[in-house]
Amino acid sequence: MEIFGFIASIAIGVSLGLIGGGGSILTVPVLVYLFSVDAVLATAYSLFIVGLTSAVGSVSYFQKGLVNVKTAIVFGIPSIIAVFATRAWIVPAIPKEVFHVGEFVVTKSLLMMLLFAILMIAASYSMIKKDKPKAGAEEPHEQKFNYPLILIEGGIVGVLTGLVGAGGGFLIIPALVVLSRLPMKEAVGTSLAIIAAKSLIGLFGEGSETIIDWMFLAKVSAFAIAGIFIGSALSKKIDGAKLKPAFGWFVLVMGIYIILKETMFK
Repeated sequence: MEIFGFIASIAIGVSLGLIGGGGSILTVPVLVYLFSVDAVLATAYSLFIVGLTSAVGSVSYFQKGLVNVKTAIVFGIPSIIAVFATRAWIVPAIPKEVFHVGEFVVTKSLLMMLLFAILMIAASYSMIKKDKPKAGAEEPHEQKFNYPLILIEGGIVGVLTGLVGAGGGFLIIPALVVLSRLPMKEAVGTSLAIIAAKSLIGLFGEGSETIIDWMFLAKVSAFAIAGIFIGSALSKKIDGAKLKPAFGWFVLVMGIYIILKETMFK
């Protein structure tokens, strides 16, 4: 299963390089089902893997001038604080047995996987739906920040990232386009920079009782990063936008599978 895990790790990076995101949503299921990592620990591991791969993926966007640093700071600060606080206080405060429904026990690990599955289903919708082209969408606009909404959105994304370890690009990119009026390509590059910062810094909120296998993380991250370069090379020959809906359907099926597996087929 570990061999399939490393192959899947490459696929995560390929997705990031090819369609600009989405791959990180598969990181926790890969860690849990292919590497047999505990669900709670997997969310912490995912922060490192997602953060590092996003950082590498953002380099080319920086080089092309497609990262809006001011936006990344304004959106990123509340998001980073929320991730750190979630890992430091909220996750440790969740009891091992959350509640009972008859004889069915919802444990902390089960709750994490169910939250993650719901997030996967929500993310799949954003990938499957067809975006209607807007006139002048790629033209530069005078940037105006809706600070209250950006702070709220950043905080919500940060809490979700802290709980389930996903990057949350499917929430960040639309927010940057609507609330900060960024062109789509710049929104993708800025999103990667935000994801990298909040995931890596948020990991420092992890309690000292969490034992992290850094060698294992380095191996998985190396395969994911290799996938980024493969995906970036493929993106010159394949239109990633056309593959995005198909990947969305795959994520939807995976989300439903996780819910069924964790609740009905345990």
